[in-house]
Amino acid sequence: MLSHVDWPAFLIAMAAVELTPGPNMGWLAALSAKSGRRAGMMAVAGVTLGLFVQLVAAATGLSALLSESPVLYESLRWAGVAFMLYLAWEAFSDTGSASALQHDGREGFRRGLVANLLNPKALVFYLVIVGQFADPAAGPIWKQIVILGLIHLALAIGVHVSIVLMGASLGAAFERWRTSLPARIGFALALVAIAVWIGVSTGRPI
Repeated sequence: MLSHVDWPAFLIAMAAVELTPGPNMGWLAALSAKSGRRAGMMAVAGVTLGLFVQLVAAATGLSALLSESPVLYESLRWAGVAFMLYLAWEAFSDTGSASALQHDGREGFRRGLVANLLNPKALVFYLVIVGQFADPAAGPIWKQIVILGLIHLALAIGVHVSIVLMGASLGAAFERWRTSLPARIGFALALVAIAVWIGVSTGRPI
């Protein structure tokens, strides 16, 4: 079903998105530095569950919207380009405003879950970014998006767990690196490159 997928491009895109500074990264790093690994790991579980719900919603919704429509495909394609450029700006602008109070593991789980359930960017991500790698000719769109989304979730878990471990071990030093100008520029440029790649490589005749 997924033999058409450009796997190097997909994995690079997913890794770049997850490694980019943003709300989840900043909050997980701050929470782990202040409340320890257990609170951080519980928060990762909440974030993952919230993203999974968004993935299922996106997969079923995209299928219902008849993604085979050329006009809809083009709309989603350019929305994906715009979304990646937005993430690039967000990465460049992130100067470390995330904060975390002293929480236990259950509260970290709840906050991670609710924040991602209510985050429309997660739904947009699965619709317009992961959806770029699905092909109607290869089988049901929703199945492809679920499989690709689960691969993204596996990468996300790895990145989030690493952030928790580094945040708990390095504390403020990790936050200073994450929000340094060279790191922010590097992440932003990587996302701009992905936006250009989406615009150039995913076009289809209308």
